[in-house]
Amino acid sequence: MDTKELALKKHYEWRGKIEITPRASAKNAAELAVAYTPGVAEPCLEIQKDINKSYDLTRRWNTVAVITNGTAVLGLGDIGPEAGMPVMEGKCLLFKEFAGVDAIPLCIRSKDIDEIVRTVSLLAGSFGGINLEDIAAPDCFEIERRLKEICDIPVFHDDQHGTAVVVGGAIINSLKLAGKKVEDCRMVISGAGAAGTAIAKFMLSLGIGEIIMNDREGLLWDGDPNLSKARQEIAKLTNPNKVKGTIADGLKGADIFVGVSAPNLVTGEMIKSMNDKSIVFAMANPVPEIMPEEALAAGAFIVGTGRSDYKNQINNVLAFPGIFRGALDCRASDINEEMKLAAAYALAEMVPEDKLSPECVIPGAFDEGVGENVGKAVAQAARRSGVARA
Repeated sequence: MDTKELALKKHYEWRGKIEITPRASAKNAAELAVAYTPGVAEPCLEIQKDINKSYDLTRRWNTVAVITNGTAVLGLGDIGPEAGMPVMEGKCLLFKEFAGVDAIPLCIRSKDIDEIVRTVSLLAGSFGGINLEDIAAPDCFEIERRLKEICDIPVFHDDQHGTAVVVGGAIINSLKLAGKKVEDCRMVISGAGAAGTAIAKFMLSLGIGEIIMNDREGLLWDGDPNLSKARQEIAKLTNPNKVKGTIADGLKGADIFVGVSAPNLVTGEMIKSMNDKSIVFAMANPVPEIMPEEALAAGAFIVGTGRSDYKNQINNVLAFPGIFRGALDCRASDINEEMKLAAAYALAEMVPEDKLSPECVIPGAFDEGVGENVGKAVAQAARRSGVARA
């Protein structure tokens, strides 16, 4: 039985990967009177007087909503909200296992941005944070932007920012090994969707010298009349020299390649055209833009993928549980750039100096203490940046 067959068999057995477990007891009349009526009226009245008491008197303080409309589920595309439910349940499982965060999957039957924003905003009072998941670009950008404006709790699109944080942590350590400064480096990103755009913006925050974006139509450059609105916006921030052509043209003399696009787009010859000690994170799944063996044979110094069967797995589970743990612990009103940068540096620091090598630039998903350390760093950054409320 292969993994796919086993997964289907187990899902039939589990009939859901999460469940509600009570923290209070209601096994007799006295317990019922305290946990429910008439005693429950007292905490209700306390919250009525001060809505912030909802964090102290309910589970809101530790609960995140995992929200999708099923339009960009893993590599499956637009399969609908119900079909996306197993992934959302899996995400909730990871929240609990890796950071002790309770999470509830909410799959919305709509592709209308206004409907989704209104639905989520109306539900926000039940949660301490919102994790957007598997919503297609460019809608995901607008949904996140509007929710961050109107919600008083953190809103985080993991497909964008979780990926960016883990890539950032891996690049911090990779550049340390390569002996390069981030401001001197040129990066090429293949894929200008949610993840690629977020990685580009995050790397600009890290101080990268230059970024060139590549998409289906080739290299993005400011002024190209064929670009969509979302791609026009990222083109204004990247490719200052307006290099045109294909990904092969972009990679000549580049220091870093990051792929969040499609299989087999990059060849060994392209890797050879990069600068010495090149860094290659080819993260298309399950088949990357270039296989690690080919990239290494062509001279790449450090190679990472999104796969668990190769070294340097770029795995979002390294970021989002700890980021929300930190945000919830300090009752943050937002997950801002300072908090994401703190998460990336915390991830990089999780690899001890004596373990840091081209085969190990990022901690493993099951390394002890990752969620805890990321959470502490995020909470500290929230306090420094003024978004912490506890």
